[in-house]
Amino acid sequence: MKELIRTGKTVEEAVNLALQEFGVPREMVEVEVLDEGGKGFLGLISKQAIVKVILKDVVKESARNFLKQVIEAMKLDVKFDIEEDEDTIKFNLYGKNVGLLIGHRGETLDSLQYLVNIVASKYREYDRYRRIILDAENYRKRREETLIRLAKKLAKQVMETKESIELEPMSPNERRIIHMALQDHPYVETYSEGEEPNRRVIIALK
Repeated sequence: MKELIRTGKTVEEAVNLALQEFGVPREMVEVEVLDEGGKGFLGLISKQAIVKVILKDVVKESARNFLKQVIEAMKLDVKFDIEEDEDTIKFNLYGKNVGLLIGHRGETLDSLQYLVNIVASKYREYDRYRRIILDAENYRKRREETLIRLAKKLAKQVMETKESIELEPMSPNERRIIHMALQDHPYVETYSEGEEPNRRVIIALK
């Protein structure tokens, strides 16, 4: 965690100097006042204010602030908690209106996740960047399980009919789930065709 010690005529001036140097807004730091400054001995000499300004986890904080602003702007009854590991920061959304943030087949959730990562990436120079994942009441896991079941069902159908099956257009992540589910299948193979956003998976006999 980075920190700066700065002085100024007032506490606010000292804090602002540190913020300018960090290049971050006020909510991205914690401030410890070391000396409030003011008039010195007999009021003849003014003392400088001294502050220690400590940079927070700016990647996480920028993502948190942006997500909170989106939810408030949409006037949704949605909250979130955060899970972290070495490589990712995961925001788990939940609440009465969370379905509106999922959207059709998770498209809204994917778009919001993309935007949050763009916002947070602006601060990658301050700390090791971690990928941000958005989930909503375990939607991603449930969707993955659904796609895996679908892939296995369609693979069986291909084996029975000897005819290839073309799936509906899917996001890159959902196509990856289908490919991974059938990558070790002894009798069928998968590949993708088409251009985004209409790119789709084909399941065919080997």
